[in-house]
Amino acid sequence: MKCPVCYFPDTKVVDSRVASDGFSIRRRRECLKCGFRFSTYEELEILDLTIVKRDGRREAYNREKLVRGLRRALEKRPITEDRFKKLVSSVERDLQILKKNEVTSNQIGQIVMKQLKKTDKVAYIRFASVYQSFKDLAEFKKELNKLTSKKEKDN
Repeated sequence: MKCPVCYFPDTKVVDSRVASDGFSIRRRRECLKCGFRFSTYEELEILDLTIVKRDGRREAYNREKLVRGLRRALEKRPITEDRFKKLVSSVERDLQILKKNEVTSNQIGQIVMKQLKKTDKVAYIRFASVYQSFKDLAEFKKELNKLTSKKEKDN
């Protein structure tokens, strides 16, 4: 890995530990030329996963699309960056559990909704309203009622 200060192509790992999210590794590195110390993070990467879109098109899995969609749903919601990373990791873990090379966009949407429902109900409703294309207020209200009635049963 190149040093971010002097761009020397070789650094050594001084320390490694599991990051606070539990799903990545934090490595402390030191440049072998200038001695600058910096941290890097290794995260799980899903490889060779193809997404089958609603219209039949296929495209490679793109983590950034997942992150953008979740950030949009969680916009202005009280969620820490650490919790957000755990949410992304949970969605990707659920994708890996499927043990398939091809996954439909519908399967991904269902997994995202399941994880958002556990994390933030408002973000869940935002995502569901776009993902499920609520046609009118009645559909929106029906989904809200499902959430509130489940919450009342849990209490």
